[in-house]
Order: sequence, then C-alpha cells, then structure tokens
Amino acid sequence: MIGLSNVPIPEEELDLSAGRSFWSPKRVARMAIFISMSAVGAMVKVPSPTGTVALDAAFGFFSAITFGWREGAIVAAFGHMLTALTTGFPLSLPMHVFIAVQMAAWVTAFQLLAKKVHVWFGAFVAVLLNGPGSSLLVVPIGGLGLAIALVLPLTIGAAVNVSVAIAAYTIIKRSMMV
Repeated sequence: MIGLSNVPIPEEELDLSAGRSFWSPKRVARMAIFISMSAVGAMVKVPSPTGTVALDAAFGFFSAITFGWREGAIVAAFGHMLTALTTGFPLSLPMHVFIAVQMAAWVTAFQLLAKKVHVWFGAFVAVLLNGPGSSLLVVPIGGLGLAIALVLPLTIGAAVNVSVAIAAYTIIKRSMMV
C-alpha cells in the first residue's frame, strides 16, 4: 500500500534547481491539458449565490500534488477564471482575478503541507482556506451577507475538489504511472 504520509517532490521540481526552464514543452502541454479539464469541471457547479463554486479546482490540486505547486497554482488560477467566465464574472473581473490568486495560494499551501506534514493535513487546511477563508475575503466587495452565504458552498466545493484530487493521486501512485 502506498502511504500518503508525505508526498514526494516531483523530479521536475528538482530539475528547476539545476537551471532548467520551468516552461518546457512537456510541462506547458500538461498544464494546457489540466486547464482544459478545469474548463469541464467549471461546468459542474455547486449551488451558491454567485454561481462560481465549481469542480474546476480539483485539477489544480491534483497538478500541485503530482507535479509541484507551480503547476498546480497556474492550473487552479486559470480554472477559477474559466468558472467565472461561465457565469459572466458576477463579482467583477478584478475581484475574480483576486480570487484566482487566492486559489493559486490555497493550492500551493495544500501541496507544501501535503509534502511536509501529511496529505490529509494539507487537505484540511486547504478546505479551511478555500471555504471560510475565501468567504471572509469577499466581505469588502459583497459585505458580510455574501460572505456568510458563501461559507457552506465554498467549503463543500473545496472538500469535493480536494478529495477528488487526492483520490486521483492515490490511484495513479498505486498504479506507478507517476
């Protein structure tokens, strides 16, 4: 059985310290595939006041835990922008760019904690950051009412996204494909 007590550092992350470029053709192609898959996840919505809670982040969390935080952050940020696009940017374009940056940060925190501590600790923190944390960060734009209305849908969406990513990672690790 593959233990998930810590996540190994992907070889590609180690290659960066050797002076290799982050933007290799293989990496760009892989990110494009996962961003495209995020577009599909963006169509699977969790009911919320804004309509922008969806299953797009699963591919960002998966990319982070499998290929490193940089890839995961890029996939998650683009994934959120695609979700916002499908609903017409209900909180405004600048606010959705801010949320995309948050998603990149939450995915990064997930990967770093999964690697350093334990994958489920990383998942717990990511759900807290993405659920209640992101809800509080919309207070300046939408007020306390919107923040309260978003807590439950964001927390459910985050839990599903992270769980899907961990399940996929576990299956692929057990199959020794990565």
